[in-house]
Amino acid sequence: MTRILIVSDGKSGHLNQSLGLAQALRARRSEVTLGQTSPLTPRQAWLSLMTGRVPMGLDRPALLVGAGHATHLTLLALKRCWGVPAVVLMKPSLPLRLFDLCLIPEHDAPPSRANVMATRGALNRMQPAAKVPGSGMILIGGPSRNSGWQEARLLEQLRALVRRDPRPWRLTTSRRTPASTLAQLARLEGVELFPVDSTGPGWLPDQLATTEQCWVTEDSVSMIYEALTAGCAVGALEVPWQRKGRLYRGLQQLKQRGLLTAYPQWSGAPLQAPAEGFNESARCAEAILKRGWL
Repeated sequence: MTRILIVSDGKSGHLNQSLGLAQALRARRSEVTLGQTSPLTPRQAWLSLMTGRVPMGLDRPALLVGAGHATHLTLLALKRCWGVPAVVLMKPSLPLRLFDLCLIPEHDAPPSRANVMATRGALNRMQPAAKVPGSGMILIGGPSRNSGWQEARLLEQLRALVRRDPRPWRLTTSRRTPASTLAQLARLEGVELFPVDSTGPGWLPDQLATTEQCWVTEDSVSMIYEALTAGCAVGALEVPWQRKGRLYRGLQQLKQRGLLTAYPQWSGAPLQAPAEGFNESARCAEAILKRGWL
């Protein structure tokens, strides 16, 4: 059967991106199966590049997919051995021309080339489902290398949100949420709190799939893209940005296109989901199929 081989560096975020693309392809080609392997050692990869010999224990796939710098040399080595296309997610550390397709977030300013496709954020595995009328979710992050944290300002926004839109809100946190913020959230009226430590790995995807309205703190950029992919109408709660780099630029692009509502510009009315939908994994899968690789 047709096979997609994912080269995974073991990082959940990178694997999530690769699986998002692979599962979107499988949804369109029922005969596709998925395989996964760890990166070769540098010595193995260079040996395969020079000799064209496949490392033992690996079977030839139809397509190679990988995310993360540690996967790049292995993707090229296996591409050389098998003569199959290699798709890299995120901007690679090696020259773009070496890969058959580079899926690069537009906030990384990818060049215009035949083998480069700009994506709106990183790919993910989220899938929309039938929305529960009146449902709402709030996702709280925490301080990061790009943003600071103003607890009082966040709580001010949340209290106003609950007052202006008094639907049943569920709220969950992240590993970065400070303990003091969690304690304050536990006392917040109008929300049902689900601390991240009390949820399983599939809890949030299941919740987002059926949620209508979702508010996310701006520091949680990946969660904003995941909520959009899940078909939610999404708003962004303000945090103080310390580094207005590529992630900040990506959020500004979403706001300018009307895909994301900034809290200061929110009218108080229910948020509107993107009219055209938002599923970058599906869009990239269609582009790969048009190339005839599967």
